[in-house]
Amino acid sequence: MSKRVVITGLGVAAPNGVGIPAFSHAIKNGISGIRHDAQLQELQFSCQIAGKPEITEELKAQYFTELELRGFNSTGILYGVIAGMEAWKNAGLPIEHNEEPDWDSGIIFGSGTSGIDKFRESIYKIDELQVRRLGSTVVAQTMNSGISAYLGGKLGPGNQVTTNSSACATGTEAILMAYDRIQSGQAKRILAGSTGDSGPYIWGGFDALRVCSSKYNDHPEQGSRPMSTSAAGFVPGSGAGALVIEELESALERGATIYAEILGGNVNSGGQRGNGSMTAPNSTAVQRCITHALHNSGISAPEIDAINGHLTATTKDSLEIENWTKALDRKGSDFPYINSLKSMTGHCLSAAGSIESIAAVLQLHEGFLFGNTNCDDLHPEITALIDPSKVPLKTIKMNPAIIAKASFGFGDVNACIIFKKFLL
Repeated sequence: MSKRVVITGLGVAAPNGVGIPAFSHAIKNGISGIRHDAQLQELQFSCQIAGKPEITEELKAQYFTELELRGFNSTGILYGVIAGMEAWKNAGLPIEHNEEPDWDSGIIFGSGTSGIDKFRESIYKIDELQVRRLGSTVVAQTMNSGISAYLGGKLGPGNQVTTNSSACATGTEAILMAYDRIQSGQAKRILAGSTGDSGPYIWGGFDALRVCSSKYNDHPEQGSRPMSTSAAGFVPGSGAGALVIEELESALERGATIYAEILGGNVNSGGQRGNGSMTAPNSTAVQRCITHALHNSGISAPEIDAINGHLTATTKDSLEIENWTKALDRKGSDFPYINSLKSMTGHCLSAAGSIESIAAVLQLHEGFLFGNTNCDDLHPEITALIDPSKVPLKTIKMNPAIIAKASFGFGDVNACIIFKKFLL
């Protein structure tokens, strides 16, 4: 018999809040984490604003030893370890240094491009014939699975420890991979999430593609405008989100706080066929991903109270809404509420799915829906499809029972997950 799967721990390093209390406060109050970035201006980027978690030296010292920080230069691993360790502690799980691994626990923690600043530093040293001065942690900091390896060393899991990578769908996919493993009885709990490096070497390619917002360099907090008529591209962001995904039986046995239940989901690809390409979604695949997620979760479209969309503030926002209306067969005032966290954080790329899933879970657990900032001028293509009241501009108090979260990534890849308020 398949197991019920719940969420028992949350951790986050987001541009608008590091740690769950700060992040929860920020999303309820429409607080933006998007700031002017002097380095992007210096390097003559078109987009000179970004969303980056603010990490103090004191905070670093809580998670890394002095020795670990010597020669350390990987923002993605930094954010991921902070979020992952917070989620583990938040779940009430011990951090013990036993001789035996914890065979029941695993880690599935996604990343995009890992340790790019460390790569750059290493390339210069190699070119200057200083290969012997690279240090002993270059490989661990630059391998794609560096984040799960670092967390593995700190937590001692003995189950699957791996890193997935699916562009902007990475975080949502990691949660679903953890769900599958627990539901099938292969693990009791998995620390799932994703992380994304920050900085010009990550964001430069997007700036060159002209998909980033360049009209709001003097007004950073207004720069990220999902679903808005005046949207001018996405604002690059970074950070990490982590969730402890656990078998219900184990969670009840431990007396753990249960934040939400995962009913199921779906992952697919549009094959870069039809209207799909490396950078554009195949609408048929997006709709299939949503309808299969509902089917796998055992629910029907009318049961969805709210959607936490991918919605990046590009020209594809209205197409995403159209795909939701078709997949759910709901439009106008019958459409669920919908919001996009990116209005406050920017697009955190490989970290987006996990950070946004945490926002979805907090809404279920605490009984609210956060507002869409910078969306006073809802796009006419969207108002033609859904009632404007379904795009709340300010946080509303309500008790959603089911939230659908979707992420769509470069390479025409999709992931959709269904979260439910937990009831025994």
